Amino acid sequence: MLTSLSHRAARVALAAAFGLLLAGCEPNDSSLNTAPSSSPQMAVVAASALEAGATTLGGPLADLTADEQARFAEGQEEFEAVEGPDDGLGPVFNEASCAICHAGPVGGTNGRVETRFGRTVKGVFDPLAGLGGSLIQDHAIGAVQTGAGEFIYVPEAVPSVANVRASRVTTPLFGLGLVDAVPDATLLALAASQKNRTNGIANMVTEIATGATRVGRFGWKAQVATLHQFSGDAYLNEMGITSPEFPNESCPQGNCAALAFNPVPEMNDDGEDVGKFADFMTMLGPPPQGASTPQTIAGNDAFTKIGCADCHTPTLETGDSPIAALSHKSFHPYSDFLLHDMGSLGDGIVQGQATGALMRTAPLWGLNARPTYLHDGRASTVETAIYAHDGQAKVARNRYRALHAADQQALIAFLKTL
Repeated sequence: MLTSLSHRAARVALAAAFGLLLAGCEPNDSSLNTAPSSSPQMAVVAASALEAGATTLGGPLADLTADEQARFAEGQEEFEAVEGPDDGLGPVFNEASCAICHAGPVGGTNGRVETRFGRTVKGVFDPLAGLGGSLIQDHAIGAVQTGAGEFIYVPEAVPSVANVRASRVTTPLFGLGLVDAVPDATLLALAASQKNRTNGIANMVTEIATGATRVGRFGWKAQVATLHQFSGDAYLNEMGITSPEFPNESCPQGNCAALAFNPVPEMNDDGEDVGKFADFMTMLGPPPQGASTPQTIAGNDAFTKIGCADCHTPTLETGDSPIAALSHKSFHPYSDFLLHDMGSLGDGIVQGQATGALMRTAPLWGLNARPTYLHDGRASTVETAIYAHDGQAKVARNRYRALHAADQQALIAFLKTL
């Protein structure tokens, strides 16, 4: 944002004062309508058997240079900062700080649920953009007085004409710099290898900075290709803050005339803060993996044997990166970052090539630091999440169901080390 250093320091102090790194924290201004989030019940992850680049959960990558460590710290400051209307927050938004949703621990998720909606008629999906879709912004800055007069901004709601409504849990940010550094060719080769097996599909999307068509890998529908674009997208759609790649405000409930009363109509961020948040995510370390035991080794074997690893790919490798700690590194996300037909587990929302039934394979690393599971947080246990798998995952689900109880317990124990 185009703010003074003193203003920035005040925002960071405000973030600390209100403990935004604690799960379930609300914005400090009670007039900023806040949607409820799931109760966080975080588990402790063992810090042995570290992944490539892992240090502690919520900490930076290992082996960063002094300059990179400074960039990470500055990025974390931006991640924790609380935005206000004077910074360009809103006029409709979801939260006033990245840290509010990505908490418990730093960069994780507290189970904050957001809502998407649309309308499907004869198999054709309409995101109802003219009514504020497909993403609901459930906060608003309230009453404002500008040269155009007084106006009251209110939170958006799902319109009555929508016949598709989906909940989505905030995704963790751990290790995303490694994911960003995976070459497109690697993910395309994975998709080709799955033909006539699990049939993973790469969501080919546009990289705004270059105009190139890239393999999407971020978001529940793999609808974003790069971390920098993911950052700018979040600033706009989650906080209502415009930037060079996302210069246009979201029209509240689709009513673009309401933007005449926007108290900060100019571009809110010149790209600096978006870049800082991208730096934080890029250099945030992956989750450390728990220690192996005879039971978890047996669980890993069962995981592979019944077909879970066909989509939850255990190991990927990065390509070239200007950050040495990310360059040509093997890491273990347990995802192919491809779209799969999940049948009844799909959310009905269409984004790019991702139809209503297609969902990105959720990475399993950091599983033990999540309060709930699946895209909508419906599952309170790992086993419940397994049983909810459908579509292309149905075979693996049924094989899990057929395992002896001891093998099921071993597989769950293995997943809880990730």
